[in-house]
Amino acid sequence: MVLGAAGVHELGHWLVLQGLGAPVTGFRLSTLGAVLETDSGRLSYGEELSAILAGPAGNLLAALVLTFLGKGRWPAAVGANLVLCVFNLLPIRPLDGGRALYLLVSWLAGPAAGETAAFLAGSAAAAALAAALGYVMWRTGGSLWLLPALLASVQWSFFPWLSRFGSLGTDGFP
Repeated sequence: MVLGAAGVHELGHWLVLQGLGAPVTGFRLSTLGAVLETDSGRLSYGEELSAILAGPAGNLLAALVLTFLGKGRWPAAVGANLVLCVFNLLPIRPLDGGRALYLLVSWLAGPAAGETAAFLAGSAAAAALAAALGYVMWRTGGSLWLLPALLASVQWSFFPWLSRFGSLGTDGFP
């Protein structure tokens, strides 16, 4: 179910990128999902924003189609698509929501404002996510399925501060 939802998500990005004439130069799997690599330097803020939001939109559309056509027969598939949509819209980099926030604010107020907004909102949202995941893990006796998301959210909330004010690079590593 989750792999199917991830496929729909990446297909949404890919379709919009193809429509905009932006070539996809690579595809890689990371700990928390897939990443399409493209030369986005040719895209305007609005075009890149539409490509970024196409992934979550694909998941939302898939959930709606599965709901109406399945008449309640595929709740796990609907849930996987909705969870992936909402999770990816969190304003945390490297998720789609973090990139979308940066692009939107940059489009309206310039790249420096976009960077600041994404940095502050992303750190706060990642810290809140880490706290929520930690609480759920504590209350459920330590569900290891949540551990990768917990560790990633700790990294997303803590490492941007070090890269901005300390000795880490922008990717969170020395």
